Amino acid sequence: MRILLFIFSITLAVQLSAQEKTEWLSDMQTAKKEAATSQKNILISFSGSDWCGNCIRLDKEFFQSAEFQNYSNEHLILLKLDFPAKKANKLSASQTEHNDKWAEVYNKNGSFPLTILIDKDGKQLGVMKFPLTTVAAYIGSLKSINK
Repeated sequence: MRILLFIFSITLAVQLSAQEKTEWLSDMQTAKKEAATSQKNILISFSGSDWCGNCIRLDKEFFQSAEFQNYSNEHLILLKLDFPAKKANKLSASQTEHNDKWAEVYNKNGSFPLTILIDKDGKQLGVMKFPLTTVAAYIGSLKSINK
């Protein structure tokens, strides 16, 4: 019984530490600086966090999974460009302007959810297709682009 409790506590601690370390940035210039420093690519998620069902699902089932968080902590800089609709979730004017600016560059069709991978200079490397059936498939797709 003690062994099971020990294994459970270690597993829980690993999952919590992965979740604590995962940080989504909201500023492109900060993401580019971190990408240049860490030699990682940037995963941009265009999201409608309070109105887009697939965006909510992508976040909950994929981005919040320990498997994705472990992969992203080692290999990616995460940038979320959100476009909430509800007044209670309204972004600041400067954040809205920032997100609109980068949507004009990378999401001209206004697709949601849209997840793309760019390098530290902003060159688009690939687009992640959603939905994929599993987190492992999503990470596998990311790995094929993130070389």
